[in-house]
Amino acid sequence: MNQSVIKALQLLKLFDEKHTEWTLKEIAETAKLPKATAYRLLSSLEQEDFLARDSEPNGKYRLGLRLLELGNLVADQLDIRKIAKPYMVELGEEINEAVHLVIQNDLHATYIEKVESNRAIRLYTQVGKSSPLYVGSGPKLLLAFMNEAEQDRIFMQEPLRSIKNGEPIDQEKLQQELALIKKQGFSISYGEQDEDTVGISYPIYNHHGKVISALTVSGLSQHFEGERFKEIKRKTQHTATQISIALGAPKK
Repeated sequence: MNQSVIKALQLLKLFDEKHTEWTLKEIAETAKLPKATAYRLLSSLEQEDFLARDSEPNGKYRLGLRLLELGNLVADQLDIRKIAKPYMVELGEEINEAVHLVIQNDLHATYIEKVESNRAIRLYTQVGKSSPLYVGSGPKLLLAFMNEAEQDRIFMQEPLRSIKNGEPIDQEKLQQELALIKKQGFSISYGEQDEDTVGISYPIYNHHGKVISALTVSGLSQHFEGERFKEIKRKTQHTATQISIALGAPKK
């Protein structure tokens, strides 16, 4: 790892419950760094909002809001698996289809939990698997509930292409689909990751009322027809609501 990155992270580790504020001199002496080096590292951390500094001369440094955001994100992701799993198991037993928990992981979606069906033919979705945010019902739902700036960042990072055949994806049509997903509050995909499959996803909200995950049910198309399709959709929505309430989401 880059030595400057290591040194910057070591400076962040100086902050704890007993040491919430530091002057430049104190940090340089404690970290055994030249004052100029310490200042350069601290300035970089301040620029990225990992640290904040008082406005007066020789002001003290304290942890910045970016760390609070990251801490909340980690807490949400750690808690959600433990809280969601019993509800996912119950849903899986009721409908006998695969149930997934999907979160955003920077530019991708990651499957962080799964409950398998008991069917002879099962979908291959491994916990830890990543997918583009514009492919599949779960990833698309997460993308749909991002703000415009976040969506633009995703679109600018890489060409939008089908993961099955590599064909370009029409961004305008995708954005129209995302707007519809957000309006209706759920996402359905047909064969976007695997042939002859269906995925249904509903949002899971945290205590701030923010979408932090997608609850996804997926299986072979032949199992998602007629009244059974309606039943799966209804039960998936109900389970997503239960998990959201368990996470402290405001009631709607």
